[in-house]
Amino acid sequence: MATSKLQALWNHHAGPKTIHFWAPTFKWGISIANIAEFQKPLETLSYSQQIVITGTGLIWSHYSSIITPNWNLFSVSLGMAATGIYQLTRKIK
Repeated sequence: MATSKLQALWNHHAGPKTIHFWAPTFKWGISIANIAEFQKPLETLSYSQQIVITGTGLIWSHYSSIITPNWNLFSVSLGMAATGIYQLTRKIK
């Protein structure tokens, strides 16, 4: 049973054999970098950068769940939006 599930994942249209798997996987680097900046002073945070990170995350999470379901892209986009919103909230307060 586990073999069939792994085989199904391997052969999925957004599986590890495709760019639709690896691009979102490497996109996690943006969210990780944003998390690393949670402790940075507020003066070093950029409104425009955080707005772009939040907007990109929201747009792509919508796209990846509605038009072409790709849950890897959905999760990374939601993570980007969440870290961007957190940083914007810190900066606004």
